[in-house]
Amino acid sequence: MMKMTGKMKVLAGAIVISCLAATASVYAAVTPNKYPLAPIHEPEFYGNPSSAISSAVAMPAGTATFETSGTVPSVVNKEGKTIYDRYGDTEKQGLSVLKNIETLLKEQGLSMKDVTYLRVYIAPDAAKGGKFDFDGWNKAYAKYFNTKENPVKTARSTVGVASLVNSDWLIEIEAVAAFPSHHNQD
Repeated sequence: MMKMTGKMKVLAGAIVISCLAATASVYAAVTPNKYPLAPIHEPEFYGNPSSAISSAVAMPAGTATFETSGTVPSVVNKEGKTIYDRYGDTEKQGLSVLKNIETLLKEQGLSMKDVTYLRVYIAPDAAKGGKFDFDGWNKAYAKYFNTKENPVKTARSTVGVASLVNSDWLIEIEAVAAFPSHHNQD
């Protein structure tokens, strides 16, 4: 075994430090910044301007959010003979769910303008040959979002599922809303 001299120890140390610095430089070059270059103070929506939804939403650090559980449609007529009599089609149910979410938001001092994300579950519609009525859902969404009254275009996931808890339900929605930075949270 060869004994290391002082110069050899310094050289070996310099090589190790150089390797670590090179590894860190490569990692920094391929790893995106954790935070945006400029701080943001309200949610920022990203995506194609012609799309009805946003592809992403950036939330400011420390933003308080309000998240709903899966919200379902209200009964239109509990004596109805069909699901369409009791709850309506996908569009009508979607409007009912969005109205229910709007009510939950109002109780927190929020509105549909504060919604940043929707996760939507759609069940097959027997009246549509067992297919998912995504068009019906999109029509309901278009009455609440990306409008003159509410220009917000949420980020959104829409998923077709085999069924929901109640076989009469064709849609269930979870929402995330951001409290405005000036909101008093006491």
